[in-house]
Amino acid sequence: MQITTRLEFDAGHRIPHHKSQCRNLHGHRYAMEITLSGNIIELDGASDNGMVMDFSDVKAIAKRCVVDVWDHAFLVYKDDTVVLEFLRSLPDHKTVIFNQVPTAENMAAEAFRILKAEYHDTYGTQLQLERVRLYETPNSWADALS
Repeated sequence: MQITTRLEFDAGHRIPHHKSQCRNLHGHRYAMEITLSGNIIELDGASDNGMVMDFSDVKAIAKRCVVDVWDHAFLVYKDDTVVLEFLRSLPDHKTVIFNQVPTAENMAAEAFRILKAEYHDTYGTQLQLERVRLYETPNSWADALS
């Protein structure tokens, strides 16, 4: 059985050396869908009986591990030294440094990497993270798959 839930957050980034406007500082309203597979819990009287995992638990993990970290932050590539210097000059600025350029593809892959261990075999239901889909705009997204 598969389940999917969606969370949203706002963040800024830039794609250095991009041929178009994305080389400039800008932001997005990102949406992240998390798809898990696993067995349906069959424990009479349990709060999550009949579920693969309670959606509120799925969201709580994703919020703690990814969304709260990235929300209202500027996501910057570690080698984008000009922007890093600028961000460091801002007192108490929320900056997240990426080892890769923070494209939708790299962000989806990083979210998948972070979340995979968090969901693995939770509740003994053979739970597996199948996909993280990251929407950069309503019409453009990247999928990181297992």
